[in-house]
Amino acid sequence: MDGSDEREASEWYEKKSGWMSELLGEEHDMVMHAIIPYAIGGGLDLYYYPNQVEGTGIATKELCELPGQGSSSKLFQNYEMVMFTRHPLDLDLAQDETTPFGAAHKSINAFLNFMAPYSAEASLNPFETCEFPAEMDIVGGRCLIFDYYGATSEDFPAEFGMLLLIEIFPSEMAFARENGGDALIKLLRERDHHPYSDLDREPVA
Repeated sequence: MDGSDEREASEWYEKKSGWMSELLGEEHDMVMHAIIPYAIGGGLDLYYYPNQVEGTGIATKELCELPGQGSSSKLFQNYEMVMFTRHPLDLDLAQDETTPFGAAHKSINAFLNFMAPYSAEASLNPFETCEFPAEMDIVGGRCLIFDYYGATSEDFPAEFGMLLLIEIFPSEMAFARENGGDALIKLLRERDHHPYSDLDREPVA
């Protein structure tokens, strides 16, 4: 980026961060930085939101580094992704997958890092689903459904929003394919499983 692009990116980052705090609650002051930056082929930095709902929201901030560029959908001109676990934030345990938070963190980190580059090439929209090939590391054979999390405008497409990723059971994936993703999201909300990706529950379908 040249100097003007860097200034625009910095201003957009601050504006986007403000929107994310409005949608997700106050951001935690610690960030999990990737060893190799995402922009040059490394992993995502992860941002934590433990103050709005029970548990922890884990979000991206690198999918749209300039306004009008990067990940977009039918609802949002730009978006970042977020996933939730009911487990409370404990960054000391984030790398210990033998703990409930560590296991959830490992899965969410993998899902976000697989979906982020894909979102740059494809339009991902609420109520759509995704099933990962069985041979993939960590996420193989697992399923996601997408939703939006809050909104910054009553009129879509909004300038910015959050795309929510929720891990679901294969039987729920089959239900969504037959009845529509909106029907599954409705069931998840009714059973108080929305917006969480924890699968230590009974399937809703």
